[in-house]
Amino acid sequence: MMQQIKIITSETTLTATIADNAAAKDFLSLLPLSLTLADYNHTEKIADLPKRLSVNEAPGGYKPSAGDITYYAPWGNLAIFYKDFAYAKGLILIGQMTNSQLFNSGGSIPVTIEAV
Repeated sequence: MMQQIKIITSETTLTATIADNAAAKDFLSLLPLSLTLADYNHTEKIADLPKRLSVNEAPGGYKPSAGDITYYAPWGNLAIFYKDFAYAKGLILIGQMTNSQLFNSGGSIPVTIEAV
């Protein structure tokens, strides 16, 4: 069975399925995490992570879609996309949500991320 996580906000709890790669496994080892997701480029919510994730065997980049949870290796941050975006070098998929509309608003959102 695929590993699931919960992304908990003051309004709701979202679930996501975690990818099967080294960065995703590293991300799971950090949970539970409390982060403040800041809006970036009216496309994604980002937050710094407490440590860099493994990029072993990661592809050179990724073309994210709304709902993708990614790791941006050059900056070492988490990025949750609420709009589709172009291919970005250094971006690694770590999970996918079925619904990202909650993040489609300006400003920051405090979240807690937990393994299910």
